Amino acid sequence: MVLFHVSLGETPFAQQRRLYNLIQAGEVTLAGYYKSRIYGMLSCAAGKRMKQQHRVFFSSEEEALTAGFRPCGHCLPQKYKDWKAAINRS
Repeated sequence: MVLFHVSLGETPFAQQRRLYNLIQAGEVTLAGYYKSRIYGMLSCAAGKRMKQQHRVFFSSEEEALTAGFRPCGHCLPQKYKDWKAAINRS
């Protein structure tokens, strides 16, 4: 299930509260940048710079890949290299 920021709540406070609860429960483990279709760890410095309205959240890597996102080269360098190699082979 892809979690867009709009489904988290009406107000910014409600969105942050809901997201915090989902992270604590382990239901959200990755974040993505919707405009460039990149996903990474919640702690990624590059990901933290994105605007809130462009954020997308995932519960698993498989979910992110199924949604058409690629791994972040900053926080997931080996997964990014593997993804890039797979793209170059096809």
